[in-house]
Amino acid sequence: MADGRDLCLQHRKADANLAQIRRGVLEYNLLIGGIAMTYTGGEIVVKQLLNEGVPYIIGIPGHGVMGLFDAIRKEEEAGNIKYLQVIHEQSAAAIADGYFRMTGKPLPVFASTGPGALNFSIGLGTAYVDSTAFLALCGDTHVHMSGTGVLQEIERYQDSNILRSLEPLAKRSWRAESISQLPRIMRRAYNQMTTGRPGPCVVALPMDVQAEAMETTFVPIAKQRPEALPCADKNFIQEAVNLMKTAKRPVILAGGGALSAKAGEEILELAQKWGAGVVTTLAAKGAVSETHPQYCFHTGSKGTPIGLKVCREADVVLAIGTRFADETTCSYRKGVSFNFPDTKLIHIDIDPSEIGKNYGADIGIVADLKDALVQILELDPDFPKKPAYLEEISTLRQDWFSYLKEVREQKTEKLTISQLVGLMNETLPKNTVIATSSGNTQAQLFQEYCYDLPYCNLTTGGFSTMGWAVPAAMGAKLAHPDRPVVAFLGDGDFMMTMQELATMAKYEIPVIVLLANNSGWLAISDLQTGALGLEAVFGNDFTKGDALYSPDFHLIAKSFGIDAYNESTPAGVKKAIQTALSNNNPALIHVDVCREYPNSGGRAFGWWDVPIPAYLSDKRKNYEAQCKEETL
Repeated sequence: MADGRDLCLQHRKADANLAQIRRGVLEYNLLIGGIAMTYTGGEIVVKQLLNEGVPYIIGIPGHGVMGLFDAIRKEEEAGNIKYLQVIHEQSAAAIADGYFRMTGKPLPVFASTGPGALNFSIGLGTAYVDSTAFLALCGDTHVHMSGTGVLQEIERYQDSNILRSLEPLAKRSWRAESISQLPRIMRRAYNQMTTGRPGPCVVALPMDVQAEAMETTFVPIAKQRPEALPCADKNFIQEAVNLMKTAKRPVILAGGGALSAKAGEEILELAQKWGAGVVTTLAAKGAVSETHPQYCFHTGSKGTPIGLKVCREADVVLAIGTRFADETTCSYRKGVSFNFPDTKLIHIDIDPSEIGKNYGADIGIVADLKDALVQILELDPDFPKKPAYLEEISTLRQDWFSYLKEVREQKTEKLTISQLVGLMNETLPKNTVIATSSGNTQAQLFQEYCYDLPYCNLTTGGFSTMGWAVPAAMGAKLAHPDRPVVAFLGDGDFMMTMQELATMAKYEIPVIVLLANNSGWLAISDLQTGALGLEAVFGNDFTKGDALYSPDFHLIAKSFGIDAYNESTPAGVKKAIQTALSNNNPALIHVDVCREYPNSGGRAFGWWDVPIPAYLSDKRKNYEAQCKEETL
């Protein structure tokens, strides 16, 4: 196999060789000057992508996108864009999603009509719930044949109705009924994705519209996009500061919006000035340096003792870019995660619909998060000092680290996921990006990994998608070729998109897949045990007859042309990680992990509303009593 660094050089050309990209953009800018030129619908779409500076387009060709795909071919041959071929459309979406989370720049993905377009649904749902963005270009039925039932058309309820199934999953969607609509649709799509609260967009491209031609000019990008973000009202900022001055146990709660806004530096500066603890949600993990002495990790059902304690005992919470979802709030049980309305709440978000949705805000501010934080800092408030509170936070941090040390020193037949997380923390460079999907690996990395640098964590926070980590890690690596990237996941997750090892191998994308194999969906098995009892464990082990079943992942990786390591000891795992980093090739490190509860996963310090069947009368009675404490 060629050195994986060759890949970085190849992809950096696609991403950073501005001379090549600008060649297409220069031609395109002639149109902006008012000189009309003739292009097909497919060419209009691709020229607009070039003008947006898009380095990659990802997807699977089919008869429904022939016109678009031929336009892509022409621009790739000219060196203006790189086409990446994946094995499943869901993975194209996840690659684009991972790329956006690292760069803030939406990539386009494309699929043929019918099944190909529907395969985007999981990726669109993931991006929409997590407020990230990519552009889904979907082939569609010819305009003049709409409703006839052509190949792969869904038309019995409404003619050419594929778009309707994707509409709830997108910030905005369009069907181009004529070629003349395409320039405006493409402008609006990029405007929607990159302003306000981000989200994915969908454009359905009828086959005939892709192939038709027209003369066109284009509006300059500078005239399409608002340059100023919404600013916080100065009067409300002053009110917030006045309330903050009353706090004796303040907490800054950072949500996914804070991570997206890259507001970590401002958060820590304000925390130091205010004397506040900093807590992040699952979607915001990695928004700040987690080695900072005022960082309190997490609250919620997957939270940590320190995060839960400081949040429920806070007198003022400054919440930024968070929607207060059920996992963050312990399903809204008063006094578990939070104590609203006894605790005062200042809520800042760019989306007004989030303020007051789940908790009433004493002060609600609709604004760009960074602007609001900067305005507070510029007032240079004289906050009271809180030495006892900060000392308490320091003690709680040490208690948490001591607990992790004790857990990881337990003797088990196989390595635990907690031990793997510890080994990663000891071995990986500080700037490593780690991607996780849903499952015990996600939950324990969330609880236990301590990032020294911000903006290194990728996870499916709100939609909790399985099969996301591997392709998303590839997207992160395309965005930052010089940084190590790891996908950390279980075997159930991995097998949903493991075909993308082919993509990783073909394009020599040097991601490290760290596979914790427990032969099942043990996150659900553990939930059955914890909520319903050991006797309720059912249906999550992978078995063949009476024996556990597992493919030979080591052999599978080798058959794809991926470097493969099979490890079972702490020393072996550390050496494999170091070797994979040094070789800089696509790699898979396979580790069989402990399956015995509770060492199969992490400890749930919070609470989550998992309904108990009525026939489990004692457990149901306790559950109903806890539900009465929910404030919704």
